[in-house]
Amino acid sequence: MKPGLTFVSCLLPVLLHAQEAPDRAPVEPKTLPAPDQTVAPAEPAIEKLPDGRMKLGRIEFDPETRSIRFPAWVNQKEGLLEFLIVHKNGKVHESLLATEISAVNLNIALKLLHYKASRELYQKVKDDGSLSSEFESATDEEKTGSRLKILLQAGTGEPVPANEWISHLPTEKTMPADPWIYGGSFINQGRFMAESSGDLFAIFLSNSSLVNFSGKDNLDDEVWLPHPTRVPELETPVTVIIQPYDS
Repeated sequence: MKPGLTFVSCLLPVLLHAQEAPDRAPVEPKTLPAPDQTVAPAEPAIEKLPDGRMKLGRIEFDPETRSIRFPAWVNQKEGLLEFLIVHKNGKVHESLLATEISAVNLNIALKLLHYKASRELYQKVKDDGSLSSEFESATDEEKTGSRLKILLQAGTGEPVPANEWISHLPTEKTMPADPWIYGGSFINQGRFMAESSGDLFAIFLSNSSLVNFSGKDNLDDEVWLPHPTRVPELETPVTVIIQPYDS
């Protein structure tokens, strides 16, 4: 069994209850249920499924294969793309897919499956708040552990690599099958920016995005389009599948 299963119990209190102050007495609620009133038990943050997979919100993940699955839908069939996937309340005017999942939950799933966040694609921030042309550093372990393969499954069809649904405007070729890199986003003034912005999987580099495309032209926001013949109709349900890049 992978260590992710036993890791859940020790990591979740840190990730999900970091705001609690154990040295303080609990606050008594103003109203309590009557003695004969049924109180629904609190739902566990992570549910273990019968087949051994785990579920967190709308996200399902497998500690054995380190794969992650979550629902999305086709959001854009034409026009320039800057994102592969955003939250439905995010930058939907420039994203191929949209979803309702929580960036926090996805970040927890990635950490529980022992993916390493590499900041190598995040541009350094200057003193004036603007982005530098230099990038953050990352260890070899972080670089190796951050590489992801993204597959898209329309309805009950066969999963295909995400790059096959994206076209490169200057060459009219399919996006290269380069890895996607888990960077982990960042926290600013107490806000987890991937959650606040809705930036989940960016094609055009985004420091706030949880994951970024690593290939050529990821600093150009005028070259990526939905593939004209491969992208399904708008609102088609899509299952997003994350796997280690070397699988």
